[in-house]
Amino acid sequence: MAISIKEQKQEIRNKMLRQRDALPRDLRRNYSEFICNEMWNLISSQGVKTLHTFLPMRSEIMLLPLIKRALDNGIIVVAPKTLPKRKMQNLLIEDLKQMESGIFGTYHPKTNREFKGAFDLIIVAGLAFDKAGYRIGYGGGYYDKFLADQKYSWKVGVCFPFQLLDKVPFENHDIPVNEVITLV
Repeated sequence: MAISIKEQKQEIRNKMLRQRDALPRDLRRNYSEFICNEMWNLISSQGVKTLHTFLPMRSEIMLLPLIKRALDNGIIVVAPKTLPKRKMQNLLIEDLKQMESGIFGTYHPKTNREFKGAFDLIIVAGLAFDKAGYRIGYGGGYYDKFLADQKYSWKVGVCFPFQLLDKVPFENHDIPVNEVITLV
């Protein structure tokens, strides 16, 4: 009996979480540094003025140096606050030291200054990506709903090399990213 797409996705989620959590700290730091540098090159070359990014949790790519650099260079940086019913509130980051805990182990800016404008670039969280830009997230559907409304933003997935797969299962509601940055 064939397993469903939802079951396939869950198997990949579980595998990627195990692999990511097992990654040695120094290797995670090196990969993160590489990805932050590549992202900065993209931000600079594209003249990005507004950046939406996830705030890393647990063993995700450490993006805080990139976020700090963007803020130091006058870029508007926005992070999501996870709300019930698969909604995200987009809050301005003014100070990386002014954060509070959210649901599912997330955190977000303490200020409730919501950003309502357009984003030049969106850095998308994910557990696995494929070469066509499809992704497997944590399973809540938050990013698919958010990205569906961001038609003109450049969407970039960032991941460790083992998280880039040849193909991931996807459904009609899944929104691919335009580009995936990893160390290959």
